[in-house]
Amino acid sequence: MTVPDHEHHLAGGVDSHDESADYLKKRQLKSGSAGWLLLAGLGVSYVISGDYSGWNFGLAEGGFGGLAIAAIVIAAMYLALVLGMAELSSSLPAAGGGYTFARRALGPWGGFATGTAILIEYSIAPAAIATFIGAYVESLDLFGITDGWWVYLVAYAIFIGIHLGGVGEALKVMFVITAIALVGLVVFAIAALTHFDGANLTNIDATDAVGASEFLPFGYMGIWSAIPFAIWFFLAVEGVPLAAEETANPEKNVPRGIIAAISVLLISCVTVLILTTAAGGASEMSGSGNPLVEALGDGTAAKIVNYIGLAGLIASFFSIIYAYSRQLFALSRAGYLPPVLSVTNSRKAPTLALIVPGIIGFALSLTGQGALLLNMAVFGAALSYVLMMVSHIVLRVREPEMSRPYRTPGGVVTTGFALVIAVIAVIATFLVDVKAASWCLAVFAAFMLYFAVYSRHRLVANSPDEEFAALAEAEEDVR
Repeated sequence: MTVPDHEHHLAGGVDSHDESADYLKKRQLKSGSAGWLLLAGLGVSYVISGDYSGWNFGLAEGGFGGLAIAAIVIAAMYLALVLGMAELSSSLPAAGGGYTFARRALGPWGGFATGTAILIEYSIAPAAIATFIGAYVESLDLFGITDGWWVYLVAYAIFIGIHLGGVGEALKVMFVITAIALVGLVVFAIAALTHFDGANLTNIDATDAVGASEFLPFGYMGIWSAIPFAIWFFLAVEGVPLAAEETANPEKNVPRGIIAAISVLLISCVTVLILTTAAGGASEMSGSGNPLVEALGDGTAAKIVNYIGLAGLIASFFSIIYAYSRQLFALSRAGYLPPVLSVTNSRKAPTLALIVPGIIGFALSLTGQGALLLNMAVFGAALSYVLMMVSHIVLRVREPEMSRPYRTPGGVVTTGFALVIAVIAVIATFLVDVKAASWCLAVFAAFMLYFAVYSRHRLVANSPDEEFAALAEAEEDVR
């Protein structure tokens, strides 16, 4: 075991120490594996399963009108969020992503809180996607396979296994799967146009809620309740900066990659929301495990979309495993979570950071509750968005001279807008399922308690993310 060289006492009641070169050598990622196009693929891949399944449960909360309005607001929030994150990632390119940004802006407590929220999101999202994979596999009727625990187990085992083989290989595999999934959306769109019926958009009967109409069957509150499901169209695109340490020229490539990804996702969101509902009917689609397939009926196109839809779900499942492992790796390497979790193998992949959340996710997938798990993932995501947008605003105000190779158009006005919508989204998760959101809040509180009692006295000062913050504090002292 390494003996710390010397103690540092940081602001916020936190103690840290320097670890040996050997400690950091055992915790290295492979640098320079990805360019902006692979990163754009990663951004789309995180999210593309959201086009194939999950979003449609929002039709049961807000009807087509409520979900459409929620989607417009959420799309605007994500665009603003991504532009803010592009700036942060160009200034602070490290594997911690949101944790790195908040650590610099809000100190160790804010950094750990943000990293924890992201970890909750990324550990639970694959569990939700696993249940959707099960629904797609069952509807394909392959060898009589039915939706079940062993489908989830096989999915986790295969894709964690590929990740253990190293990042360059994993990103290339993921890029191909994502390209196939995008082709599937094009096939779906062409086929759905032949089934288009405008009356299907509003075939949910209006309730007696305030503001209810044919367009808004569940009234004004339905718009708010639909927000978590609108988020599913974009959830996890903010994970692109987690690849910063494994990217060539990250200051340029991470902003370009994340902006390219959101551009593709905005188009796919509009296409899928309108065409699925118009082809299949809002009422019929509101509870479907594979809405794009059901919207097309029984023909050849439906079969093709079903197979390719499986590729879309797998792409997101595969890439979010990458994301949770990098977030856990960064928090562990810096001492916030047990250091054993960040040790990398001979292929420079963090072994336990891949396996441990996989076990937790598999256990959660056994509930089979896709909509519940989706809402839990959205809670973690929305909470992290609040903290990351606060970080952008704080750094703009407090460190105006900080190097910013990319600058957010509109500055703090842009990120301030994203911040307000993110706060509304956090509240919306309680509106949809108070139990799911409360469970997540309890887990978040347990992580913060662990930090308060134990790990804040054991931070590693010379880990890359902590060094970014230390440089800023040193610069402050010089001024």
